[in-house]
Amino acid sequence: MSAVMKADARSIAKLIADQKPGYSLDQRFYTDPDIYALELERIVYRNWILAGHVSQLPKPGDFKLLNVAGESAIIVRGSDGELKAFANVCRHRGSLVCLTSQGHADKFSCPYHGWSYDIDGKLFAARNMPDDFDMAAHSLKPVSVDVLHGLILICFTDDPLSLEGAKRDLAEPMAMFDLENLKVAAQKSYEIPANWKLSIENYQECYHCATAHPEYARMHTLMLDRAKRERVQDNMLARMASCGVKDIYFDYIDTAARPGEMGYGYSRTALFDKYKTGSKDGGPVAPLLGKFTDYDGGASDFSLGAFSFLLAYSDHVVAYVFTPVDQNNSNCEIYWLVRGDAVAGKDYDVDALTWLWDITTQADKEIIVNNSRGVHSKYYQPGPFSGMERAERIYIEWILQELQRP
Repeated sequence: MSAVMKADARSIAKLIADQKPGYSLDQRFYTDPDIYALELERIVYRNWILAGHVSQLPKPGDFKLLNVAGESAIIVRGSDGELKAFANVCRHRGSLVCLTSQGHADKFSCPYHGWSYDIDGKLFAARNMPDDFDMAAHSLKPVSVDVLHGLILICFTDDPLSLEGAKRDLAEPMAMFDLENLKVAAQKSYEIPANWKLSIENYQECYHCATAHPEYARMHTLMLDRAKRERVQDNMLARMASCGVKDIYFDYIDTAARPGEMGYGYSRTALFDKYKTGSKDGGPVAPLLGKFTDYDGGASDFSLGAFSFLLAYSDHVVAYVFTPVDQNNSNCEIYWLVRGDAVAGKDYDVDALTWLWDITTQADKEIIVNNSRGVHSKYYQPGPFSGMERAERIYIEWILQELQRP
């Protein structure tokens, strides 16, 4: 615990009230265990989190795990062909049931005492229990699961935010990429020894891109301020129709989410002229997606709730998922998606496909860790946001709003 935090006896409510608009968060929002506990209750466990793509679980019994802030969910294709999710907690004495991150199973057997559950979560074997023991009352506990245009979403509450607005409003922009029929070509995890908010705050802004990401900066116009970026949009907008896609723009962000709904957003911005996609040389790395008949020189950004973000090029989609591990550690999971019929080694090379966002995320990890070290210093005090940190400012304002939720 830092010297600054020890000297700060303000209540959480007073700390929120004292937050200066347009400035970064007070140190205690990253160091106070009581604030972290409140974040779990009011933000982490009640928001939808991207857990993968339906293509990863094609057959009954195919499963994968999602681990978030001490909770673990088993996501499985059930016997009826529908996706189901269960808390990865044995109904006997609470051991983790499944220890494998993904695979295929005909049943799930607890490694502690052998209680066994079928792929629909029902307990069917429990040795040496009393005659009046009720198997049906000891099924695995369900976890909320839904699918958004092929993307699997998990929420660790029985009363999750509605996805209806996102399903409706994202239908047209997601159809451009035929998201339901993509597949995961690569998946990587990046462990980040920093508070989860620092990881997401870094993703939200591109004020640092010109300094820290030369590979990204030479192709993406988001590093420009708004006025300069609008000037380079014209070439992309002129090509969109000829490439088979529409000029669609809207932006519902988390603070503007309709009451009871998950926040979401979409926009498409131009790459610099010679770049067709996010690759080392700007050239194609996979077959064109969905409605694209050529490259329009653009990249789409999707936000899905508080933790999940997509960057969609004309030939591949990159999905980012940030989650807390504990107060001082977070995880970044990245999925690279390509057309469902694309063949590895023939239609795409995994190293070429993943190059840009792997090298960028490695650099971001170092940035975030250095940020965390400074935030924990007794000399840290919140500083003012630049005009290029608007999205980050909105995000932390939303966090403060959620922490005050009844």
